[in-house]
Amino acid sequence: MTRDQLNLYFRFGTNRHTNRVLHSLSDYLSSIREGYQSIYYLNSKGKAYIGCDKVRKKGGHVKHVIMRNDMWAFHDYPKDWRNEVKVSDGSATVIVDAMFTDGWDRKHFLEIDHTQTMQENKNKIYRYKKLFENGLVEEKLGHFPTLVWLTTSEHRRKELKKACEGLPVVMVFTTNDIK
Repeated sequence: MTRDQLNLYFRFGTNRHTNRVLHSLSDYLSSIREGYQSIYYLNSKGKAYIGCDKVRKKGGHVKHVIMRNDMWAFHDYPKDWRNEVKVSDGSATVIVDAMFTDGWDRKHFLEIDHTQTMQENKNKIYRYKKLFENGLVEEKLGHFPTLVWLTTSEHRRKELKKACEGLPVVMVFTTNDIK
């Protein structure tokens, strides 16, 4: 998470206080620079302290994870938020970037559009449409989940909205919308 994300979630207050807290935890944290911000994660000592076995490595997915965290905060930190969920009805399968329930008990599928091509997005949307047409997801949940996209530009928003025509409920946000 970025310093600002940690500050929002834990309500540390000022950036100066957040920096002080992060410095006091420096034995357990490592950080990388991404653009103008630092991204913090548990180092081996921190993972051992809390009993975590998951290995995190810097790669092309860092901005993707930061954008997903931004949506988690935007939706007020849903308790049932799950990342990388496989949804399948036997004939169509989608790996959802995140799945969560809103305050009205409606499920949402979140997709982050950061570096993938529009053709990759369209292929994923096609699989969502298959899930919708088959009806098993809707039957199991009582409704077909809202498909929520987070993208980087207005142009991509328009492309995604157009590609999603035929799905029951779609919301497309840009990074500027959720700041």
